[in-house]
Amino acid sequence: MPKPLTVVLVAGAALLTRRAMRRRIQASPLWPMPALDEPVSGRPRSRALRLLVASREEAADGVVQLLLEGKDLPRWEPGAHLDLVLPSGLVRQYSLCGDPADTSSYTVATRLVTDGRGGSREVHEQVAEGMELEVRGPRNRFPLVEAPSYVFVAGGIGITPILPMLRALPDGAEWRLLYCGRSRESMPFLAELEELDQVTVVAGTPELGALDVPEDAAVYCCGPEGLMAAVEERFPQVHLERFTPRATAPGAAFEVELRRSGRTLAVPADSSVLAAVRRELPNTLYSCEQGFCGTCQQRVLEGEVDHRDELLTDAERGDSILICVSRARSERLVLDM
Repeated sequence: MPKPLTVVLVAGAALLTRRAMRRRIQASPLWPMPALDEPVSGRPRSRALRLLVASREEAADGVVQLLLEGKDLPRWEPGAHLDLVLPSGLVRQYSLCGDPADTSSYTVATRLVTDGRGGSREVHEQVAEGMELEVRGPRNRFPLVEAPSYVFVAGGIGITPILPMLRALPDGAEWRLLYCGRSRESMPFLAELEELDQVTVVAGTPELGALDVPEDAAVYCCGPEGLMAAVEERFPQVHLERFTPRATAPGAAFEVELRRSGRTLAVPADSSVLAAVRRELPNTLYSCEQGFCGTCQQRVLEGEVDHRDELLTDAERGDSILICVSRARSERLVLDM
């Protein structure tokens, strides 16, 4: 037989639980329905690490290379990149260009873009040896696939994801690299690459028509948008790595219902879902505003999404959206917010 005190304590706990559940249901925007499952909004896609900037050096004119040190770092495969959280809070993506087997450090490089959105300038002007940076990842949307042969095309700083690929190719693999840049002085890792017979270096605009690509070759390209567009037009099977979103038409206006909040918002043709949502819910998390980092990922309950991000997998696109860049194909979207 349970003791009277035990019975009283159990009964009291059950009563408190029922009252707490009743308050939760009444506080839900869907009352009298129970609250939905925990949403995915604002959840970083990988755990954050604090790494030491062990060295900072000029890899070429306008290019800074950072060595970031830590302990037992996650392993990565060629083509992977890191999200760097800069001192201002900006998040930018940089390809890993060091040794994938090294679990004590990561190496990234960035070119100064004077007319960009400020990320590269912050790296060049504010990131110094001895400071710590928060990073997320690594993540890989540009993996090296098995193929009978390979053709690589890199423009300037676009060499960074391709360099580890070249080092990882098995002995005897058939491959070639076309490496181009504005000038030789602006091309990082040039001395290392020029020692290889399979590398063609072009200072200026490359002639893609002279590029011999076997039908069964895997083609990889990273560099300025103009170069990647030209390579994609000539070789539709190309694997591309982008760190800026594709230029897209604004699209039509539509409505977004925030199911949890019980609000319906108008999204104009020239504005983003994120901007509309933050007018109503200013604490909604976001970061890169380019569709790369995943911080603004939301669950889609109804509607058809016009996905414009460079991050979500095909499976994730079935019920998710990055509200910083993607829009609606339907007249209305319903989000779990």
